[in-house]
Amino acid sequence: MSGPARPEKFPHHSESAPEPDSDLEPTSLPEPPAPRAPIDRSGWATPWAQLKYFTFQPAIFPRLLGHVSPDARPGDFVNVYDKNGNLTGGGLFNPRAKIPLRVVCHSTTPIDESYFETAIRRAVALRRDLFKLDGTTDAYRLIGSDGDGLSGLMIDRYGDTLLCEIYSLGIAQRLLSWLPLIHELAGTKFARVHVDHDLGSLEGIKPSLFNETNAAAPTKVKIREHGIRYEVDFAEGHKTGFFCDQRENRRAIARFTKDARVLDLCCYTGGFALNAKLTGGAADVTCVDLDETALAQAKRNANLNQARLKFVHADAFAYARQMQQNGEKWDVVVLDPPKFIFTRDVAGNWEGRQKYEDLNLLAISLLKPGGIFVTCSCSGLLSLEDFETHVIKAAHRQQRRLQFFDRTGAGPDHPVYSNCLESRYLKLLWARAL
Repeated sequence: MSGPARPEKFPHHSESAPEPDSDLEPTSLPEPPAPRAPIDRSGWATPWAQLKYFTFQPAIFPRLLGHVSPDARPGDFVNVYDKNGNLTGGGLFNPRAKIPLRVVCHSTTPIDESYFETAIRRAVALRRDLFKLDGTTDAYRLIGSDGDGLSGLMIDRYGDTLLCEIYSLGIAQRLLSWLPLIHELAGTKFARVHVDHDLGSLEGIKPSLFNETNAAAPTKVKIREHGIRYEVDFAEGHKTGFFCDQRENRRAIARFTKDARVLDLCCYTGGFALNAKLTGGAADVTCVDLDETALAQAKRNANLNQARLKFVHADAFAYARQMQQNGEKWDVVVLDPPKFIFTRDVAGNWEGRQKYEDLNLLAISLLKPGGIFVTCSCSGLLSLEDFETHVIKAAHRQQRRLQFFDRTGAGPDHPVYSNCLESRYLKLLWARAL
């Protein structure tokens, strides 16, 4: 995820005063501006927090946060005022967090805790009523943190079970009271709550708060997506156990795989491979992943659907180099690696970028002339334009060209607020390799 947007910088214009005529009085200097009167905070609704700078971002880092009322406790819902003392919204406060203030709603009129019910209802209605996702799947993102005005809460729906990821103390304090409403709206029965150990310690979240809820929920569920069945293992899977964000892209790959030889490089639990085979009618599909647990799950998913796939436990770089040396070629290559960029640090960022370029070079080398190439990045700190630049360089280093015909990202259940574009993390490039 990229950082907060920086205000655009404009040059400071300096105009020289004209020389006064010799027979005129010298030009007088303007009066200095009067000092601004102190802001009267006595009438503010408490608890409150005031911003140091004007910003429309939901994530308020320490350098952006000014005064906070003495009665504001960790996890409190606070009224947010701008630097001039005008009400600008409401958010969740936690002084010990890396993001001490998460603004959940921008408003010039007072808001209170009732906002959260409104936001929850709006989020569920988006998926079920507007996009009607239940018609094609029972697995989708139900609540998407900043994309739904519920910063610090991510909920994926898998059948009758919710998988909740919490990043905020304020959310943790309220989630159990929200779950009955969410179950009612979503038609679910169980919930599993996950709190990252390090982040939970920093935020002051006690995972034991959710022991009873987690104990009642299943550890595995079976879901459907576009007619294909998957098993989701909450204990063993990455993140929430299944990547709902790739749903539409998994479906789209089938357009290009009729009677094709397909390579799914970094296959995880086999989503692209299964769509290529079952929906697209691929003649041969090879699935490669270094994660033994994920590969075992991919095999179970293939068995669930009675699909014949080839599985290879190997590092993607090593496997691609070996296939390159062997002269192997595929009609379609899908490259969906894990996140390579984790930091803004120049050295770490460049290392991740180089991995994208090198792995894409290897993947493109395995494509037949005219073959279809689908390459992905889930690194939020890498823009779509920069990702495309590295992919292009990878192709040109081999004297090959790419004919791009589409750019896609996450499905509609992963909406992005206009004031938080950095949450648009998933990027896919679709091309024909010439």
